[in-house]
Amino acid sequence: MIHEIYKMNCPGSLEYARFEVFIQEPAQELAVKKRPMIIICPGGAYAYTSPREAEPVAYKLMAEGYNCGILYYSCAPAKYPVALTEAASCFRIVRKNAAAWKVDKNAVLIMGFSAGGHLAASYACYWNDPKIAEAIGLKGSSETLRPNGQILGYPVISSGKYAHTGSIDNLCGDNRALRRKMSLEKAVNKDTPQAFVWHTFTDCTVPVENSLLYVTALRENNIPAELHIYSRGGHGLSLANSLSLSRYGNEDYPDITTWMMLCTNWLKTNFPLTVKADLKGKEPWLKKDK
Repeated sequence: MIHEIYKMNCPGSLEYARFEVFIQEPAQELAVKKRPMIIICPGGAYAYTSPREAEPVAYKLMAEGYNCGILYYSCAPAKYPVALTEAASCFRIVRKNAAAWKVDKNAVLIMGFSAGGHLAASYACYWNDPKIAEAIGLKGSSETLRPNGQILGYPVISSGKYAHTGSIDNLCGDNRALRRKMSLEKAVNKDTPQAFVWHTFTDCTVPVENSLLYVTALRENNIPAELHIYSRGGHGLSLANSLSLSRYGNEDYPDITTWMMLCTNWLKTNFPLTVKADLKGKEPWLKKDK
């Protein structure tokens, strides 16, 4: 495995902000030649980044053949657009190293949970803002920064009636214009990529209306989306099993663990691994000695 850590040096980045990359080592013996890359943004109300929504999720996705990176983005007191520019930096890093890492440049996705879901969705909506490119040293909008897909788990989306006010406060402060801009159901546009979204109907922290509003906006813009709503369960479930269980032990829902299976099915349909098998020959060690 290739394991690298990149310090975030965007304007306003805090000392701890980093991008941790997990790349499955390319090997001549493997038929898999290129892999999609998923950039994970953990939640935490823009106050911190939850470890429960970081490595446990990455390892599950890697077991399905995907490369992963975890963005530990700058949180409060950092404000918008620091985390967004850090996400842009991650896309630039991945595409710069795509050849060496055998990453499919046309299959680089962003994934987020809760407030990390807001970061992922805001990046999906604003990735082509020239100001974001300029902040990381690129001139104008750049295809290097384009996300090919987004995966959102119980995301913070709206700054309106159904807002998670703690997340919006930490990101925007009292800036009313910015709070309106960060209500992402109003930000979806033709360049927003397709999405996989899941939520629980009984989430009392980030109401399910956040996902409903966002998917409705995607539908209105003819952007493909897959939405799954579970009838029970609270907030911050991550994998919803013992691998991501918190010390409070409120996130173990065997029926909700299916979200990962549904997500990987969506990934395999839309972003398959690049496989090239040599069906003409045999492995060298299977050949008979002369």
